[in-house]
Amino acid sequence: MRLLFFTLFSMLFFTDVNSAVLTEGQSKRLGIFSGRISRINEEAGLIRLKIDFVNMKYLNKRDQLEFWDERGPELKCKGYVVGKSNNYLLLKVPEFGYCKRFIYTAEGGYIVLFSQDLVNNLKMGKELLKILLKKRLALNSRLLKNQQNLDNHIEKVNAVNLRYKVLRDKLEAEWREELGSIEEDRLTSYRNYKDLEGRILDIDNKLEKYRIDDKNLKVDRWALDPRLYFPK
Repeated sequence: MRLLFFTLFSMLFFTDVNSAVLTEGQSKRLGIFSGRISRINEEAGLIRLKIDFVNMKYLNKRDQLEFWDERGPELKCKGYVVGKSNNYLLLKVPEFGYCKRFIYTAEGGYIVLFSQDLVNNLKMGKELLKILLKKRLALNSRLLKNQQNLDNHIEKVNAVNLRYKVLRDKLEAEWREELGSIEEDRLTSYRNYKDLEGRILDIDNKLEKYRIDDKNLKVDRWALDPRLYFPK
């Protein structure tokens, strides 16, 4: 299941980045965005815009841009970025008086903006995405390989257990056979021992039965008087 998830995720990510690459010829359009004026400081020549678009993160301080109102781009004003947050962009407009005369710049007004710096930043971002995608695909391939190894872990363990079970059974059979052979040798030696012991005992009995003494007369000590000792 996890292998399928990573494969689908890679396909979706690859499709999304390729879509950005395919629109490379439309980079001019990627430099156009819009915003609504939330505050104006005429003396400082500053305009704060409410902005909400994904590529806003590619706008940096000191990036130059031009803007116009809803009537069209025939009359434009120039400015540059002096600050930004997640949803707001602060512009410095050097010729604020001219812009105020020809472009609607009141609070709440809607303006359209274009930045060639944004286009250039997006181009570099796409190149970075290509590099990151190649790295991700390489890492993802290694990840999937390791995932397969993890998924095959139980099968490998079972295969090893089965192989060594066969070897263990064979070794135990040889061990029992060897012990049986030793026990058989012990029983054979024991029977031979008992047989020889019985034969020796029989010979001892016969030796005792047929024993021959060196003399036939025995000394009979009838009393303590040595004069009375005599054989009979």
